[in-house]
Amino acid sequence: MLYTELLQLWDEAVQAMDAKDWQGALAKLKQITEPTSRTLFNAASAHVALGQLDLALQTLDLAIAKDERLAVGFFQRAAVMMQIDRLEEALSDCIWAQKHMRGNMVIDYKQLGLRFKLYSWQVLYNAAAVHCRMGQWGQAREVLLSASQERGGGRGGNIEVALDSIMREEILDPLLVPEGVVFRPRKQDVEQLQQRDFLGKAKVISSMIPNDDFGGFEPLRLQKPGFYEPKVDGTQDSRYMRMRTPYMARGPGQLTVPGGAMVFLFGEEDRNGMATVIYDGQRGLLPVSLLDPADVKTSKGKTENRIPSGIPLPPGLKPPTRPKVHPSPVAPPQVRFPSDTPPPSYTTATHAPLPASEPPKYTANAASHQRGGTAQGAEAGSVVVKVHYTYTVALSVPLDTPYHELKEQIAQKLGQPASELRLRHKQHGSQVLIPLDGEVEPGHTVQEVAEAGRATLWCQTEHPLANRTILYQMVALYDYTAQGPEDLEFSEGDTIDILGEVNEEWLEGHCAGSIGIFPSCFAYKENTDITQSIQL
Repeated sequence: MLYTELLQLWDEAVQAMDAKDWQGALAKLKQITEPTSRTLFNAASAHVALGQLDLALQTLDLAIAKDERLAVGFFQRAAVMMQIDRLEEALSDCIWAQKHMRGNMVIDYKQLGLRFKLYSWQVLYNAAAVHCRMGQWGQAREVLLSASQERGGGRGGNIEVALDSIMREEILDPLLVPEGVVFRPRKQDVEQLQQRDFLGKAKVISSMIPNDDFGGFEPLRLQKPGFYEPKVDGTQDSRYMRMRTPYMARGPGQLTVPGGAMVFLFGEEDRNGMATVIYDGQRGLLPVSLLDPADVKTSKGKTENRIPSGIPLPPGLKPPTRPKVHPSPVAPPQVRFPSDTPPPSYTTATHAPLPASEPPKYTANAASHQRGGTAQGAEAGSVVVKVHYTYTVALSVPLDTPYHELKEQIAQKLGQPASELRLRHKQHGSQVLIPLDGEVEPGHTVQEVAEAGRATLWCQTEHPLANRTILYQMVALYDYTAQGPEDLEFSEGDTIDILGEVNEEWLEGHCAGSIGIFPSCFAYKENTDITQSIQL
């Protein structure tokens, strides 16, 4: 339970006790899930006020269990036990209360929130009252005599009156904590429960609008292509000006404005009699003597005839119109990857293109495990092949290795079937990824794509597509992140099977087991000769 919640219920219970609403106070105290010794003492006081002595005794037992050195708790429980004739236990509580006073004449509980002072003579008085009920009058008189010798105030004539009652063998009434005197939470803690406005309310210090007292924020307005028009009341001074006569620019920063043109006064007049204005989207200087205030007040329904202020809005750019998506009756096939290899991540497969003026360079740290045999392999007629997949791998193969054998070794390295891999490379001085022409045809070797004993390839996993016709294939120029559930997401260099043309700007394609639409400007045809349909 939060401490703030405990404070709130504790304070509400104390207020109910001040109003003598004992049942309401008990209802609030029962809502405390983690009560303390002080809240339990308050609940016991409410039960005593209602005459529920058994419930008060049970609650005081819980309070003493929470705080075993609470002398006032033992004092209160001894008085309750006397009223229900549990005299031996009452005498024991008087002894414990005297012990926990630790030789002090008085304990002030004000610091704990209880406006009550427990005196040593009060504990002895209750002990004498127990002896009276047990018929031990001599012992009761001795206890009272010792109480009369105790120092401390607050006794008055109570001890003398009690001694007279003992002489007449009259039973003494026990002393209790007064009704309504309970533990209260700290005032500072209760004040912190109330919410405070530390920031305060905004106040207008300076404004161009007369009598402006608006201290909030103006809501965002939809911007339309056109011009900003400051809101100015017709009765107030307008900052729109009209040119009396034409003016030709005569110096730097001045504007050429025809006569009768509307301008917006942006700044105040300077020493030379010139003022900064905005006209036709340009800011410059004009003589103040040629400017006359213009009335821009228009009636409702004629806003289309307004004269713009000359402050242009940002140009309105429209993205390609998205086609309407119709739910497909056939769900796209789910792609399952072998359990021993991680699934391909198409967001991390992007490889930064090399400058066109430089041949591909071999990165040594990409194949650090082969660092020892790279140079020797190049001298012996081998080539180091670096393959960009969802991660980068490197392997060393002879120069006369055919493409199909290279593909088998790469597939074994990646843990993927060779039939589902597609390899591409970049020609020297080109940024375009092209497929290996001899990947299926025999007679083509790695030597055709190797330079200086190194070759760089890009590998993509292809997945079979059933019941769809491929019109042609394209290669991704850039990464494309899906903007909706119907979009096809891919990375730079991925091969995309084109299934249909949605409109002039959007295509439907298949890539990495997913089917969706994408902007046609994000890909290019890798081979314009591919025009026939391929049925898979």
